Amino acid sequence: MEAFLNEQGVGVLSLARDDEAYGVPISFGYDGEDRLYFVFLGIGERSRKREFAEATERASFVAYEVESKHAWTSAVAGGRVREVTDEEWDALEDAIEENAWYPSLFSEADPMQGIQGWILEIEELTGRRSEE
Repeated sequence: MEAFLNEQGVGVLSLARDDEAYGVPISFGYDGEDRLYFVFLGIGERSRKREFAEATERASFVAYEVESKHAWTSAVAGGRVREVTDEEWDALEDAIEENAWYPSLFSEADPMQGIQGWILEIEELTGRRSEE
């Protein structure tokens, strides 16, 4: 599953607040070990993604690839989600540039203006692949 995550760049981040779930299609970077990195763009005074991320005790993330009904792969990561610290921005940028779907993110936007970094610390990683 680690190799599969290294090849992917987009998936769905699922967050929860009280009894409400919120799934967000999002680009991601993977550090090859135990962290997934995300950026939330256009953060205003009120951001639904931020509100849910802050309220989520355990997030879930799924990346998948479907070539046909007989050829597919999926990976599901679960763990704590938190905002990156100032010291972690370089690691976030490296991971995003390495395998995110939109790798020119930081050349297109100033990371200090309207971009917020988040980390999912992987506590559990599972996956499946079709038996082709």
